[in-house]
Amino acid sequence: MSVPIEQYIPEEFQDTIDLPAPGSELDPYAAVKFQGTVVSQRRTAAQAMDTYNKAKAEAAAQLAKYKRKGATAAQKTAATKARARALQDMKLQTGIRNNALKFQAAAQNGIYKATGQFDKLLTGANRDAYAALQSMFNQMGLGSLAPKIFDYVKQGYGADTIGLLLQDTKEYKERFAANDARAKAGLPVLNPAEYLAAETSYRQILDSAGMPKGFYDNPADFRSWIAGDVSPTEIKSRVDMATEAVDKTDPNYRAALYQMYGIQGQDLAAYFLDRKLAEPILKKQAAASAIGAAALRRGFGLNALDLEGYASLGITGADAEQAYGQIAGGFEQMLGIAGRFGTTWSQKEAEQEVFTPGAASAVGKDSAFEKGRSLKSQERAMFAGSRGSSTQGLAAGGGQR
Repeated sequence: MSVPIEQYIPEEFQDTIDLPAPGSELDPYAAVKFQGTVVSQRRTAAQAMDTYNKAKAEAAAQLAKYKRKGATAAQKTAATKARARALQDMKLQTGIRNNALKFQAAAQNGIYKATGQFDKLLTGANRDAYAALQSMFNQMGLGSLAPKIFDYVKQGYGADTIGLLLQDTKEYKERFAANDARAKAGLPVLNPAEYLAAETSYRQILDSAGMPKGFYDNPADFRSWIAGDVSPTEIKSRVDMATEAVDKTDPNYRAALYQMYGIQGQDLAAYFLDRKLAEPILKKQAAASAIGAAALRRGFGLNALDLEGYASLGITGADAEQAYGQIAGGFEQMLGIAGRFGTTWSQKEAEQEVFTPGAASAVGKDSAFEKGRSLKSQERAMFAGSRGSSTQGLAAGGGQR
């Protein structure tokens, strides 16, 4: 957290100390320590200035006493001694103030270094050279090289030399890592402008296709394409094919993905475009949605947590198609049976009866499979009893004839 600093410039000395603007955020570690020094030394300088001004006023007052008409020799001697003490105090306070401002300036430079404001530590041509190089490397995503640029400028290296020296840094090699792979494959190494242009083209193609965030949106994601000399035209072709594949995907599957996870067609296109990259994002959702698609086709609702649980058991979309066909065939009948015996029968229980017969029921301790079997057994017994009563009645009537 930054501490707002008000700049204090004593009029008598006209010292200029460039302090951070109020509200600016400083590094929470190094810069805060330096800022504390700036604040304390500024206070010391201000106190010295205040004491200096009082001593100055005292010296002026004693000089007036010395020059006063009718002053005695004793009075003049006393005034001279008092003025000498005031002048000595002024000299002392000037030394205190100068020392405080020296430490304040050093701490301010520490803040500039801790916050990366190296341009404020340079002047003239050096400052211009630093600013130009820093701007160029910022565009490459290499703003972290600012301290090295500053050091090289301070050492007197020219811009071209600094550019070559920075190419040997770990940060630079990591940023343009695909060039090593290109060189090993016998492909020409791209200069920074060409490398950045390729990344920009890839990014524009993917953005225009609505690819999801987190999918090919940083330099490391494009490394394999650049290393493999994959042209933007080829990437455009892949994106088009992926989008077409999504358009042809079962609408119930897309609906299940959207209802459960809010996954749009672009997310699926990302999956088809590069399954290795997108699989960690979509694998679980895709498996659950395949089961959900089968549920939607039979008119059932979706519960993402339940469906993910079924998917984790290895149940596939094909398994789900068969299972929901079985569930749909007897669901209405089971609702009626449960109602007749004063209980309920839910979609989840129907699913558990088929998918996880050993799982505990949503109601009671029995599994859904056991609950369903019990209800069906009671139903058969009830109808069997009704048929037995009717048969006995008919037999009795026959005997009377």
